[in-house]
Amino acid sequence: METALPVTPTGRRPLLPVVCSATSLVLSGVGISCLNKWVFMGCAYPYPLFLSALHMLTSALFNAALLRLGLTCSRPGEPTARLPSSAAPRVLMLSLTFCASVACGNMALRHSDLVFAQMLYAANPLVTMGLSHVLLRGPGYGAVEYAAMLPVCLGASLSVLGEVHFDATGCFYICITMVLRGVKSIQQGVLLQEENIDTILLLYVMSLPSFFLLLCGTLLFESGALWELLMRGSPRLWLSLLLSCASSVLYNLSSFFVVKQTSAVTLHLLGNLVVLGNVVASQALFGGPVSFLGVAGTALTLSGVLLYQNSASVAALAASWKERRKQ
Repeated sequence: METALPVTPTGRRPLLPVVCSATSLVLSGVGISCLNKWVFMGCAYPYPLFLSALHMLTSALFNAALLRLGLTCSRPGEPTARLPSSAAPRVLMLSLTFCASVACGNMALRHSDLVFAQMLYAANPLVTMGLSHVLLRGPGYGAVEYAAMLPVCLGASLSVLGEVHFDATGCFYICITMVLRGVKSIQQGVLLQEENIDTILLLYVMSLPSFFLLLCGTLLFESGALWELLMRGSPRLWLSLLLSCASSVLYNLSSFFVVKQTSAVTLHLLGNLVVLGNVVASQALFGGPVSFLGVAGTALTLSGVLLYQNSASVAALAASWKERRKQ
């Protein structure tokens, strides 16, 4: 059986699936960040590469089961889930970028507070916009879009200045993660939109090489990870790892679907809602001081996100206002 995304008579896809996937993205994004931080801090299990490998293994097994059952996201009339031979090198490059971004993200969580990391990640749309303009050589953005990135960038800077427990190593990993996430989203967009690869299929074929790459990194740098888990793992740690893996699968599926239906920049704009959720959840679960500059920076960043999301309406209002002034 194949689950298909219906098309409306106007030729547009319905809004409900996109809204559902966006909601799933936000909820699972908050869940995975808090669970990973709890694994590193609450369970004292300092193996980010092994945790990332578990995420990829779970993703590969889950999506393999979906494909085995014939469940895909293809529309009626599209070919069955098959990977074009020309897309194989791009999928491998996506796996490399994905591994690096996840591993660096978990390394950042080891060295930085969750609130600080999420505040800085709010600048992801700016990074992705710049990378998409450079890498894809597409048409430039409008004045409103560029104006919206100013508060995004300034807000992220205020978040850094307002950090109480600033850690240079953590900040370095956060910045690297933002660049890698931007590149990863662009690669996803090319494969999902231009190559028209099914969402579940792409996540499956990407998860396998990602798991083996991360497993090799685990054996090289975290050789005691599996032994410690088997010999000293508590029920609390096992449960946290299981929930983290489940959240990872849901988050990856949601993000791939959002990119396929919208764009890479939109994915990171939605990700800023995860910032708010993570800030609130982090304060509730882990505590820690939050400075006025940090809060102001996050609010400024989100105001830029709101402006970007409504850039077309703002541009239309500005044009209408100019026309009225001429009359």
